[in-house]
Amino acid sequence: MAQPAFEEVVEDFEFLEDWEDRYRMVIEMGKDMAPMPDALKVPATKVEGCASQVWLHMTPEQGVFHFQGDSDALIVKGLIALLHRLYDGLPVAEVGVVDARSELGRLGLNDHLSAQRSNGLRAMIERIREQAAE
Repeated sequence: MAQPAFEEVVEDFEFLEDWEDRYRMVIEMGKDMAPMPDALKVPATKVEGCASQVWLHMTPEQGVFHFQGDSDALIVKGLIALLHRLYDGLPVAEVGVVDARSELGRLGLNDHLSAQRSNGLRAMIERIREQAAE
């Protein structure tokens, strides 16, 4: 089972039948995220493989995984917010165990993202898993 914050999103998605409403919810989640400081938007935090500009900065603290993220695209920033709800606060050792594709599949995202967005999402997940493994 996913983090409680992600489970809340799954429950909310169940009440939204229209994909336009679901997209709006994802975009709003991105807008509600704490801003990532510009000083962290450097080449080392940039995620390659995304059509938009994407930055992820991971900070494990006392064995707990935390990260910040940002994008210049609203929907992508919303996807970062989803990943934040999925991974942030997990013990570092558990990050690699999370089946993000399956969890995000519960939202129906696999069927509703463009190929470019899906590739970018995979790149973000891969970066998170790599950083947690280090």
